[in-house]
Amino acid sequence: MPTRPQAVVLFDIDGVIRDVSGSYRRAIVETVHHFAGQRPEPAAIDALKSEGRWNNDWEASLELLRRSGHTPLPAFEALVAVFETFYFGGDPEGDPSHWRGFIGDEPLLVQPPFFAALTAADLAYGFVSGAEPPSCRYVLQTRLALADPPLIAMGDAPDKPDPTGLLRLAAPLAGGGLGEAAPPVAYLGDTVADVLTVQRARAQCPGQRFLSLAVAPPHLHGQPEARAAYETRLREAGADGVIPSTASLLRELLALLD
Repeated sequence: MPTRPQAVVLFDIDGVIRDVSGSYRRAIVETVHHFAGQRPEPAAIDALKSEGRWNNDWEASLELLRRSGHTPLPAFEALVAVFETFYFGGDPEGDPSHWRGFIGDEPLLVQPPFFAALTAADLAYGFVSGAEPPSCRYVLQTRLALADPPLIAMGDAPDKPDPTGLLRLAAPLAGGGLGEAAPPVAYLGDTVADVLTVQRARAQCPGQRFLSLAVAPPHLHGQPEARAAYETRLREAGADGVIPSTASLLRELLALLD
């Protein structure tokens, strides 16, 4: 039987592993501007994300256009093409060195030693993200040098807050399936949709211990009032803990596991 770790930790990527305020969020802003001639404020995107339904940034862009009263709405495929031009600035399936889009403006929120520390603490880890697979592979494998990291990305499972991807990835990492005998499974995200994903995982697998951890996205860290309000929404959605940063995850998680 596979060895069971002390716990399984799953991560969202955007806003958790990398700062996407200047890339994905900027692509939302510029995509809306491309079609409607106006740029939504960051607070409008935060409010939309706090509803727990708009994890997919293409759909979020279309919804912002809808709420702005823009007509006619663009075809979804046309919107995606514009968004990808802003974000990748090249062929998403091509050589990343040729990308000239906003993806080049993504500060990392953790460094490789962070993951080495998780392994040393007997924690298995993986990633459940709504971002496109090329984007996920670029940050995890190219920038963080993680070899074949366990990953569920866009298209691998239904969009969050559907828990299918989380459950599918957690089971093998737990060393033999989920249930009462399995180690705890923690998921760290930065949106209400991430918190709701854990809530729905609990409903589907009631014998398993799940922990919902949340962190405010980086663009709010210099805005105390906005950050506090955002963190309150995460707690109200059911987060078991709101941590100050991804880098503090190991300390915060071990305290919860005691």
